[in-house]
Amino acid sequence: MTDFTMGKDADGVATITWDCPGKTMNVLSIEALQTLDGLIDDALADDAVKGIVITSAKKDFAAGMDLNALSRMKDDAGDDPARGLFDGIMQMHGVLRKIERAGMDPKTNKGGKPIAAALPGTAVGFGLELPLATHRIFAADNPKAKIGLPEIMVGIFPGAGGSTRLVRKLGAMGASPYLLEGKLVDPKKARGAGLIDEVADDPVAAARDWVLGADDADIVKPWDAKGYKMPGGAPYHPAGFQTFVGASAMVNGRTQGAFPAARALLSAVYEGALVPFDTALRIEARWFVNILMNPSSAAMIRSLFLNKEALEKGANRPEAPDQRVRKLGVLGAGMMGAGIALVSARAGIDVVLIDARQDAADKGKAYTADFMDKGIKRGKATEEKKAATLDRITATTDYSALAGCDLIIEAVFEDPEVKAEVTKQALDVVGPDCIFASNTSTLPITDLARASDKPEQFIGIHFFSPVEKMALVEIIKGKQTGDRAVAKALDYVRQIRKTPIAVNDARFFYANRCIIPYINEGMRMVKEGVAPALIDDAARQLGFPVGPLQLVDETSIDLGAKIARATKAAMGDAYPDTEVDEIIFFMEGEGRLGRKAKAGFFDYDENGKRLGYWKGLADRFPPLEEQPDLTLVQHRLMFAQVLEAVRALEDGVLEDIREGDVGAILGWGFAPWSGGPFSWLDIIGTPYAAERCDQLEAAYGPRFHCPDLLREMADKTQSFYSRFGPAEQAA
Repeated sequence: MTDFTMGKDADGVATITWDCPGKTMNVLSIEALQTLDGLIDDALADDAVKGIVITSAKKDFAAGMDLNALSRMKDDAGDDPARGLFDGIMQMHGVLRKIERAGMDPKTNKGGKPIAAALPGTAVGFGLELPLATHRIFAADNPKAKIGLPEIMVGIFPGAGGSTRLVRKLGAMGASPYLLEGKLVDPKKARGAGLIDEVADDPVAAARDWVLGADDADIVKPWDAKGYKMPGGAPYHPAGFQTFVGASAMVNGRTQGAFPAARALLSAVYEGALVPFDTALRIEARWFVNILMNPSSAAMIRSLFLNKEALEKGANRPEAPDQRVRKLGVLGAGMMGAGIALVSARAGIDVVLIDARQDAADKGKAYTADFMDKGIKRGKATEEKKAATLDRITATTDYSALAGCDLIIEAVFEDPEVKAEVTKQALDVVGPDCIFASNTSTLPITDLARASDKPEQFIGIHFFSPVEKMALVEIIKGKQTGDRAVAKALDYVRQIRKTPIAVNDARFFYANRCIIPYINEGMRMVKEGVAPALIDDAARQLGFPVGPLQLVDETSIDLGAKIARATKAAMGDAYPDTEVDEIIFFMEGEGRLGRKAKAGFFDYDENGKRLGYWKGLADRFPPLEEQPDLTLVQHRLMFAQVLEAVRALEDGVLEDIREGDVGAILGWGFAPWSGGPFSWLDIIGTPYAAERCDQLEAAYGPRFHCPDLLREMADKTQSFYSRFGPAEQAA
């Protein structure tokens, strides 16, 4: 059975149906492209065929291209992978251009056969690039369907003609949200934006009727017609010039130059807009190859697409029966508990939200009401969905309401005694098979499990704030945590549509273990006299969403002071961050507790808007007359984190480097272009990484000491994915 099949009816309509065997969603392979090419040739050569409809036998149209096919293009090309990629991409352009020209005479634009696309549901990536090459796009009136080009989100851009066609169709300004932001919209919004042409109850029937009635003028694309002018103006037009100048400024302002795909996309669009369409396709292909040959692209695809998808599908789930949650108890209705209740109820789970006071429990439930109201205003929710979601949440002070819960998540104050007390109260009510989880961000799960008489059913489920926005959930296995508890946590995270990583118990687990050194290194540099703006800007130019000083302000300085005191008490003489304490305790003493206090490393106005760095910092920690090199600042910030990631792998906290990379990007925004800490070390090479560790240790101290694992790998010139990747582990 092939991915594409064709049937011809008595009226002269050839229907090409895409249906990848054994897959829930269509994805394009090289073999499928060749099949499609042959079917198009057949239909165009058959005098009995008047027009063609391309559709899908599945509920959706297509998810894009099989990204592994791009890797095969490289591998098959041997010593010239760039040539192999370029030839393969131009083959795709050739097939889509054949569909677009549809057999028409190159001089008169007459004699072609109309070709329409009928989309039953979601069409993204190549799943939209193929329809864009047809003459008219019909989509089902399916509000759950998504239409768009999300490639930029995984470090590439639409390289099968999507960039060139969409800019010529909508203009650079109109196309920018879909190309530069990866925006996805439902069919009606796609119709309004001009991405597709019609929304129909039966898109196949509508497409069939259209191809039977279309004439020569209906199938000539605007850019193939004489006198075509780009909407909004080409780069050499005064209006178009301003658009492209603005687009360049916007891209660099948002990405700080850290994301190669955005720059390459802009270059492909700008250069392509200066030349005829077929030349523009070659330019797009060359820039696409440029990105595919960049190690950043491979790392982003691996971490944000392949690895993320594998983890969400349960790559590291232990063998256990289905553990989906039926009824959830949440202890504590503060910001974290309220967020957990919200995402769980939205996923269709019944939630009991417990707090010590009824007004606090009610306020926690009101968090969901407020969230849904905002969604209604944006057209993303309805009053009916709001009512159904709120009906799933029971806000109460009565622990007996927890009866029947199969999972409890404790989200109370970070105090072991308080947590132990609520744990015992809940376990007195629930059944013997209930799994109990703590949402702690710092306290060891093994210690907290002592409050339970069944530590094998006790686990950590660490959400990031705000719960409803953050995609990552860190699952922490205590020393006695059993497989069923792990499976329960993983299945629950899948239910609420988030990405899990499962790590072993240790102080700060994985994410905070790496985030804290990042923050601390920024504060160390302040003490040394490095300009705060240089520190934060260096981080943003690496692709981090916020610099370490801004991050401290956002998370609150008093929280940092509390963690510092607790860590020092636990570690005693081994505590490594006394220098950092001088900064954070000084800020705490000055009452500059961060954004919530409207005073921290930044000054703020009454609405909490940042006004600039606090000048009092320079009085207490005078700036150096000669500031350090940007790269040095960036290396200090990067190595402070990646070395902790390596140590977490050494210590057995991390069991899978995929979780280390995906968790870093989703958890705290670690330089997404790099693919994560282990991917970054592979990009720069372990020999150079070890050498740089030695240089940083000599200049700044033992926190930059090269871990034994990294040293060993450097000596053997190994990479992390060649040694610890899933294929190698399975071998």
